[in-house]
Amino acid sequence: MSADIPGLVATGVRKVFKGPGGKELVILNGVDLTVRPGEKVAIVGRSGAGKSTLLHILGGLLKPTAGKVVRPRNFGFVFQSYHLMPELTILENVMLPVMAARVRGNLPGRRELKARALELIERVGLAARLRHLPGELSGGERQRVAIARSIITSPSLVLADEPTGNLDALTGAGILNLLAELSGSDTSLVLVTHSPEAAAIADRTLTLENGRLVG
Repeated sequence: MSADIPGLVATGVRKVFKGPGGKELVILNGVDLTVRPGEKVAIVGRSGAGKSTLLHILGGLLKPTAGKVVRPRNFGFVFQSYHLMPELTILENVMLPVMAARVRGNLPGRRELKARALELIERVGLAARLRHLPGELSGGERQRVAIARSIITSPSLVLADEPTGNLDALTGAGILNLLAELSGSDTSLVLVTHSPEAAAIADRTLTLENGRLVG
């Protein structure tokens, strides 16, 4: 369902899981969402409301029971738990998305891509750690690596799942500022969070309740 479009459009997204005894558990019940080019949208709601489920569907990581999502081909994902490859250096982790795209013939040569990765690593303040492994970094440092990785392809859209959920307040504030700065004015951002401070960086805040987005 990917397309060369800016922003993101989701219509009638429904997600139903099977519970004990085959009972249906409705998590999402007809979610509609349009994110304009360059717009930053925060999605809030109580724990268990389905925020991460929705974001994973928006990013194509989970298939909806019903509905449709149209997103740009070029988008980035920031995971709450980082999902860095433990055996790769920071530089290699940041370069992973572009190396995969380069294999498909969609991006420039390795030298130019490496220069882009080095620039981003410096901008997130980790130039001295680029040969380190993720296990040698703090939680805040790993999240900065994850953010650099998510934007190395200069995506039209970034999806962020509780990017400050595992961080203390001070580190989390720095991560939010960095995410807002690096995503830039031309990149759409959908941020799932339970934090009012995190939601404050968005242009618009929506609440997921009873399986639908309101607000």
